[in-house]
Amino acid sequence: MADAQSRQVIIAGAGIAGLTAALAFAERGYTVRIFEQAQRLEAAGAGIQLSPNATRILRELGVLDALLPNAVRPEAVVLKDAATLGELARVPFGRAGEARWGAPYLVAHRADLQNALMARVAAMPDVHPTTGARLGSVTISSSGITAAADVGGRLVAAEGFLLVGADGVWSSVRGLADQGRKTRLAKSHFSGELAWRATVSADSPAGQAFAEIGAPDCVTTFLHPGFHMVAYPVSKGSAINLVAFTRGERIAEGWSGHADPAILAGAMRRTAPALARFAELAGPWAAWPIHTVDQKQPWVRSGRIALVGDAAHAMTPFAAQGAAMAIEDAATLADVMATSPADLAGSLQIWEGLRRPRVVRVARRGALNRLAWHAWGPVALARNLFLKMRTPEKLAADLDWLYGWRA
Repeated sequence: MADAQSRQVIIAGAGIAGLTAALAFAERGYTVRIFEQAQRLEAAGAGIQLSPNATRILRELGVLDALLPNAVRPEAVVLKDAATLGELARVPFGRAGEARWGAPYLVAHRADLQNALMARVAAMPDVHPTTGARLGSVTISSSGITAAADVGGRLVAAEGFLLVGADGVWSSVRGLADQGRKTRLAKSHFSGELAWRATVSADSPAGQAFAEIGAPDCVTTFLHPGFHMVAYPVSKGSAINLVAFTRGERIAEGWSGHADPAILAGAMRRTAPALARFAELAGPWAAWPIHTVDQKQPWVRSGRIALVGDAAHAMTPFAAQGAAMAIEDAATLADVMATSPADLAGSLQIWEGLRRPRVVRVARRGALNRLAWHAWGPVALARNLFLKMRTPEKLAADLDWLYGWRA
């Protein structure tokens, strides 16, 4: 393989994981070719929480300064009882959190993060994105990997030394990595959970209703046995992002679907009237099926394919770490490749070995959060007593392993 090709990375997907990977590799002197299936780079979803372990990397990649003007630095995460609206716990963020963890905790609209990443990518001459590109096949040899994509009926091929699958929970690269193999990478599966999403203007009737029950400068989580709801400001504080989680039937795959709103209404029975009124004013709600990927499957295949982010280990969002794990994956993969470029297969195995224990721990934290937030009866009483006994300082310290992480 020519030297230029031996220094080229091919990335499938131009979401948060793919763009972060492109920047991380380009910063380390690699040429990057991105294939994105969508015709235009658009952000899926609405709000996003970016904890210090993620914003630290975004700062190192030159993205944070472009994001900050449109993001919000919440003062705290506040847990409230959905039935009484009483405060159960408060974890300080803001300046105290930034001093503690060395980077800010931010909440933002996904489009603002996507735009900041794309602006930085546009400034990198060695990153070449192609949109409307549906990856169709990969060919692996001892000297490299060739990925072929259909771009408007025209076959476009790229050669490199590594293919990074950053194409999300419904990844096509997982299937391509299985070509000619007896063992197959598992597909994503529906978790049984639905996420209900809405965004309301801060000065709308719904926004005013939220101001009466929540904290406009915080991340507020309402806890209830049948659901939990997270609300926080985005877009410089001009809007409130809402997401509620319930059990539900499987619906069409995608980031925005339709489900019977009676599911959400039923889950919110026996909540505070002010919260129920707020949810009604915030509608209509879009439903999003939460899919996960078996984390026991390999993230590396054929010595030249690496899966990152949701393509590798999509998890439930109850630790608010999906984007952060993708950002960590991308940055650490580029780090390991740059450290040991001669031994590609060995470096990929080292990277997976380093990342897997942390991702597993984060997923377990999310499962614990879900259990605690939906607790009822004696378990809920025990949860409330535990939270009452923990000071805000101790609750923050419980997150040092997560937010204070450095590569």
